[in-house]
Amino acid sequence: MNHYLFYISENYAFEILRPLQAEIRRRGHKVHWFVEGNAVNHQLFTAEESVVDNIKAVIALSPRAVFVPGNYVPDFIPGLKVQVFHGFEWKKKGHYRIRDCFDLYCTQGPLFTRKFEQLQAQHPHFRVLETGWPKTDPLFSVPPYSWPTKASGPLVVYAPTFSPALTSAPALLDKIQSLSQQGKWRWLIKFHPKMDPDWIKAYKAIQHESLVVAEDTAINPLLQAADVMVSDTSSVITEFCLLKKPVITFNNLQPEPHLFNITDPQALPDAIEQALSPSEKWQSEIEENINQLHPYTDGQSSARVLDAADYAISLGRDGLTDKPANLIRQLKLRWKLGYWGR
Repeated sequence: MNHYLFYISENYAFEILRPLQAEIRRRGHKVHWFVEGNAVNHQLFTAEESVVDNIKAVIALSPRAVFVPGNYVPDFIPGLKVQVFHGFEWKKKGHYRIRDCFDLYCTQGPLFTRKFEQLQAQHPHFRVLETGWPKTDPLFSVPPYSWPTKASGPLVVYAPTFSPALTSAPALLDKIQSLSQQGKWRWLIKFHPKMDPDWIKAYKAIQHESLVVAEDTAINPLLQAADVMVSDTSSVITEFCLLKKPVITFNNLQPEPHLFNITDPQALPDAIEQALSPSEKWQSEIEENINQLHPYTDGQSSARVLDAADYAISLGRDGLTDKPANLIRQLKLRWKLGYWGR
């Protein structure tokens, strides 16, 4: 039996890594979780999940591989370091930054694979294998969110990004409130865990029968239930598009053909009407986007990630250069975790 480690620092990691945990267990191996920092709600762990609460115990486990949805992982933890990503955030600064922490990048689709292969040619200390994203495995089969009130009508999920420079939450608050009060559509608001608490409070203050702020940690049931998404420049856009549903964006950083981008809140109602009956051209553009970002709809991305890790382990460091020491980053991690051993 092999031991695998999930190194996490945010609550979003649960939905990303639990499908991979299920695959590891299916193969007869053991998963352990380690939490860095204070942002993770420990009550979200289930009774049967193994949580290791100190770094010395993690090292003693000698994991075969360490799976990380975040940006960093200490080099003193044993095992293959695998980046599995925390979203489809290729438009955001830093998505393609090589931080010298990982041995393997498991990419979601051809767009990401091409770019990381280019980076690998410049920094030949890691491997790149296309696997799809574990979080999407249950996306196509999870039961949809159950609307909690008597309101009816098409369901619009509003999922803004948390980034102050990119979020649409301030600009769309008044318009979403007025549209929801008309009762024509239901509004389900889903915030990123890092969203400014003031904006969460502002949207909770306008809740009523046709507008609900979701408290659920899992987003897949919300995406299944919705007919249309409204967002801005958030990675959740791609997740929703995988269901072949239309997305309206507000001031998207890099508008694309598969998105209905608006720059004026007053344009939102007309955009929703069009999204509820998308043209054949719009639908085909959504599907072409899926083919580039995440063509896998078989629910087997976790299996491919685990196979990729096994393959990379079998190759060892053959053909790769040594990872840069990145002493400053690694010293910061040692200080944060209170570990000064070898």
